[in-house]
Amino acid sequence: MQEIKIMVVDDESRMRKLVRDFLVREGYKVIEAADGEEAVDLFYENRDVALIILDVMMPKMDGWQTCREIREESKVPIIMLTAKGDEQDELKGFELGVDEYISKPFSPKILVARVEAILRRSGKVEEEELLSAGGIEINKTAHEVSVDGKKIELSFKEFELLSYFLENQGIALSREKILNHVWNYDYFGDARTIDTHVKKLRSKLGEKGEMIHTIWGMGYKFEVQ
Repeated sequence: MQEIKIMVVDDESRMRKLVRDFLVREGYKVIEAADGEEAVDLFYENRDVALIILDVMMPKMDGWQTCREIREESKVPIIMLTAKGDEQDELKGFELGVDEYISKPFSPKILVARVEAILRRSGKVEEEELLSAGGIEINKTAHEVSVDGKKIELSFKEFELLSYFLENQGIALSREKILNHVWNYDYFGDARTIDTHVKKLRSKLGEKGEMIHTIWGMGYKFEVQ
């Protein structure tokens, strides 16, 4: 099996070692950076990095700017680490294209589980998986989405959310169920996280976004008109 490379970015060497040891134990190859500038340089030298674990508070270049720099060139999944539990920080992270958001202190085992979940759902499957409904086509293997034959760009979480909707056409889905499935763990944050993603997804789908119906007080339902 091809070795999967993960980059860990944190100015605390003890934190990097903790995360690295758990990842290496699971068979991943780990490269490290102590600040944002080093992370960006390393990323350009290692374009085969499959996932980045990125701390927010760092010298020289913080996690937000590092994320912006990398997002200009790549859609590589990013897990953001922070000591803050601020909802606004979390929403800011999702706006920048962060795929997961974990507050310190955290369980390394939970972090590894989320790493595995993202990698498992990021197109690393042998057989081509296709979903289609109402002019929307999803190629899960290639991680591509098209609307009426025209490709559109979605973030990792938007892609997973749309896939989940198509897989459950006509079924009323609670916010809790969506969070547990798409985020793949028991998420205790505000449900507005889902609402933010749905709003952006609808916008990118254009008229097709109307197929995502809001069920007031519960969640959403995807239904072809």
